[in-house]
Amino acid sequence: MRYGIYIVPAAIVLTLGSLACKPPKTAEQLKAETQAAFNEGYQAFKDGKARATNPYVNDKENPHKAQGWNDGWDKAAAEKAAADKAAADAKAAADAKAAADRAAAEKAAAEEAARKAAEAEKAAAFKRAAAAALKTIHFDYDKADIKSNDRAVLQGIADFLKAYPVAKVEIEGHCDERGTNEYNLALGNKRAAGALAYLKTLGVDEARFTTISYGKERPLCTEAKESCWSLNRRGEFKLK
Repeated sequence: MRYGIYIVPAAIVLTLGSLACKPPKTAEQLKAETQAAFNEGYQAFKDGKARATNPYVNDKENPHKAQGWNDGWDKAAAEKAAADKAAADAKAAADAKAAADRAAAEKAAAEEAARKAAEAEKAAAFKRAAAAALKTIHFDYDKADIKSNDRAVLQGIADFLKAYPVAKVEIEGHCDERGTNEYNLALGNKRAAGALAYLKTLGVDEARFTTISYGKERPLCTEAKESCWSLNRRGEFKLK
């Protein structure tokens, strides 16, 4: 197995070539031996061996082998260090991205929660305002005129509708039990129409309203006396 091409230092070639005790090695031989030692050193690092385990360190006749082995070990170590650094950098980048993604998700969740809370509060404020404004008005017997003490109620309804332009209201006309169904349905219509006409004078668009008469079909009180009948002669205002 080859781990790279090793260039034999020129000094080693000259030194070995000058030895007189043995025939000098050719440059090709030196190159092959150095490459083999390089491969051994490279594999030694892969096998977990320390650099000090170089088997050629005491071979004075072949210093190129010791050098080649060390160079192979160093190359494998450098590659491992580079790979470890790249892996650490990749992990750090992934961790940073995950943290950024979490932060972004948490921010988005917080913003969504705040938006929903604001919408809920807005809806609650709308309901509170409607409950405070949409009060019932009452009518005299057999009448559809707006009573003076109910004008403030209608003014409050007009103010509410101006404050909440999307709100729409249905005006219900109700009567007491006296009279026929047909008569009371007609009277209920007159009472709802009278309330609408007054609200128009306060600057509210007629398109914001619908009217309906329930006649005597939905009494609040069923006792046959004036205190009960007066409660049933009424106009109610309901959000649509």
